Amino acid sequence: MQKIKIGVILVLVFAFLQVEAQHSTKEVDVVVYGGTPAAITAALQVKRSGRSVIVLSPDKHLGGLSSGGLGFTDTGDKTVIGGLAKKFYQDVYNHYAKESSWNWQSRASFGNRGQGTVAMDSAHRTMWIFEPHVAERIFDSWVRDHQIDVVRGAYLDRQESAVTKEGTTIKSIKTLDGKIYEAKIFIDATYEGDLMALAKVSYTIGREANQTYGEQWNGVQTGVFQHRHHFIAQISPYKHEGDPGSGLVFGVSEQDPGQYGAADQKLQAYCFRMCLTNDVRNRKPFVKPMGYDPQHYVLLQRLFRAGWDEAFQKFDLVPNHKTDANNHGPFSTDFIGMNYRYPEASYAERKSIIEAHRRYQQGLYYFMANDPSVPTAIRSKMAEWGLAKDEFKDNDNWPSQLYIREARRMLGQYVTTEHNILGKRRVEDPIGMGSYTLDSHNVQRYVTKEGFVQNEGDIGVHVPAPYAISYGSIIPKSNECSNLLVPVCLSSSHIAFGSIRMEPVFMVLGQSAGAAAILALDNDGVVQHVDYGLLKKQLLDSGQVLEQK
Repeated sequence: MQKIKIGVILVLVFAFLQVEAQHSTKEVDVVVYGGTPAAITAALQVKRSGRSVIVLSPDKHLGGLSSGGLGFTDTGDKTVIGGLAKKFYQDVYNHYAKESSWNWQSRASFGNRGQGTVAMDSAHRTMWIFEPHVAERIFDSWVRDHQIDVVRGAYLDRQESAVTKEGTTIKSIKTLDGKIYEAKIFIDATYEGDLMALAKVSYTIGREANQTYGEQWNGVQTGVFQHRHHFIAQISPYKHEGDPGSGLVFGVSEQDPGQYGAADQKLQAYCFRMCLTNDVRNRKPFVKPMGYDPQHYVLLQRLFRAGWDEAFQKFDLVPNHKTDANNHGPFSTDFIGMNYRYPEASYAERKSIIEAHRRYQQGLYYFMANDPSVPTAIRSKMAEWGLAKDEFKDNDNWPSQLYIREARRMLGQYVTTEHNILGKRRVEDPIGMGSYTLDSHNVQRYVTKEGFVQNEGDIGVHVPAPYAISYGSIIPKSNECSNLLVPVCLSSSHIAFGSIRMEPVFMVLGQSAGAAAILALDNDGVVQHVDYGLLKKQLLDSGQVLEQK
């Protein structure tokens, strides 16, 4: 009798565990990993087709950098921004068309200046400049109105066993909470490319040598100064000026920068895009961060002493007396050289890197507003600014997203290079267009042979016309993975990515990835087998722009 009871209990326990396992596994047609704008446009495109989709967002807030502070949009040629990307900027326009949206200033007082375009384009009912919370509200409304299933705080378990593959096909992925998600198609729309990497898709980090793809603007770019983001004045890098024996000041590398045109595994610098305000009704003053050390800003002090006066050059205005403040000059918000480990780092180490960037930037603002070594005019003007109290309310008014300008880049079926960007090489399978400058921020800060500090890696090369982006750039090689699309960490060289990496383009590519996922589902589930003719028709029907008219 006792044995029978034990047997019954074991059967019940086994049945319970089976039910629990079923509850912890979710099956859909498409899993989109990421909370970026590309993730949302991809999911929305899939949902519109009637297919099931789930968004697994590591972030609590949807919208990535667009809702994380970058409100002064890098548009390039706005005529090639179509589909859901264009709809986003139309929704921004509709928001600011309401007088109730102008709660800190009048619409008339704002003006109409954008980046290479007007801020509000009444002819096309688009607006390219916005506050962070407005972007997040739009993305939230999209997923709500279309009933898209979103799991926030869903971090991919980065153990090798968390991605299950059969041959080249991903069958399931597991998140840190132990939940398993099965799908026929997966889309990695993160800035980091963690799913791509775990799926054992080839990728690269850093800069290729110029000779790799026959480029000019890749690799180490010593002596190339195309913006005013280098040291024009001769500034000493040493703790005691002119004395190498005293050691280097904070932030200067002791390593040689490398040979011109050579490859390295270094990354262009990250920063936070800052939503600041000078409206006293909404301003939160800069405070001294924990661990603040004014010696971290000695180079800036020396720059000011040398007469540099461009500190406020990139305080770009967005509505309601706010900014999208970006890096500008030889010493600014970019934390040069402090992000190299980020792409491959553990979640804990990434958090530490992000916190270091935050402390650096908080300290920079506090230094500029308070340190007596800062010229009075600059110090007084900086003290007029502060954090916007009505933004990022759950993060002490600090942006929720670090600007991950570049991390992993897939080595896919087609590698986009500067030849494509500069119009020297065409593609036969366009899924969207880009148009922004070949752009890279500084990668390293070093000591010249003459004994002065200098930055390296900043590039800004004019793009003569909009260019097409190949479908092959968002799909892996067929022998590596057959059901993954990668619209953000796509297959491109470092310098080509410098143009592609703009938020409107990511939205475009996300939607195109969603369209390709649908066609793959309708066929054999292999993204490399998608009929481009059918994809092109679906993209055009969705309002995408594939060629400049």
